[in-house]
Amino acid sequence: MTAVVPGALDTDTRPAPDAVGARTVRAARRGRRALLRRPTFLVSVAILLGWVALAVGWHAFGLQPFAKTGGLLQPPSGAHWFGTDSLGRDVFARVAAGARPALLIGPFGAALATVLGGTLGLLAGYHRGWVDTALMRFFDVLLALPSLIFLVVLVGAFGVSTPALILIVGVLFAPGIARIVRATVLVEMGKSYVQAARLQGESAFRAMLTELLPNVVGVFVIQAVLSLGAAIFITASLSFLGLGSQPPAADWGLDINANRAYLQAAWWTVVFPGVAVASIVVSANLIADNLKEVTG
Repeated sequence: MTAVVPGALDTDTRPAPDAVGARTVRAARRGRRALLRRPTFLVSVAILLGWVALAVGWHAFGLQPFAKTGGLLQPPSGAHWFGTDSLGRDVFARVAAGARPALLIGPFGAALATVLGGTLGLLAGYHRGWVDTALMRFFDVLLALPSLIFLVVLVGAFGVSTPALILIVGVLFAPGIARIVRATVLVEMGKSYVQAARLQGESAFRAMLTELLPNVVGVFVIQAVLSLGAAIFITASLSFLGLGSQPPAADWGLDINANRAYLQAAWWTVVFPGVAVASIVVSANLIADNLKEVTG
């Protein structure tokens, strides 16, 4: 009779952790290579990096966004690439300096919205029950409010300082991100690795942090990039409405509002700040689309 070694029939067919980690690294490398072969991704990243460079270093280029450096409403020329505005200020200098408030409030607001909305979505999807119901009904109320009215209410409550605007952007976009993350978590909850973590007695915090989060982090990243473009658009909109930066600050929305009366006679005073806003919004959306296609 052949002896049976105890446990010989209970062979664990699961892949070793090292093998799983190696596959993850290979998949990440393939994803990076796929992104680097996409022209829209590369161009969009280059545009964002260019605006970051201008936002950080416009002083180093000797630009003077607040001084009268030419005649009033001069068209684009070699001396003034983007022309001058109604006060004789260089529009290129104003656009370059205007990247600073946009890229200060927008990214931090988008990051706050992603962390806040992502955390609440993770909690709602994992716990479900009354936690899920309470959070989702609260988000439904916030999402049902007209965005413009909601913005005005938030500005009235928190003010127009930079920290306040970052908080406003975060609160505005958090509900939408929470709903998307929750939907992704609900799909993941039906998979075996979550059930195994629960059967092993892992705490809810540990299960969410070590099991769920690594599998939904891609959604966090995509939503953060999408929120970046939307947050910069909202920041410019607030300034356009007089609820953000105040004169004589260099701000894209503020400059569009200040020069809109000259749109027909001096189109450059409005078009170039508008193109600046559009370039970041479109670039952020293209980056998010490429990330979704590669990781999807």
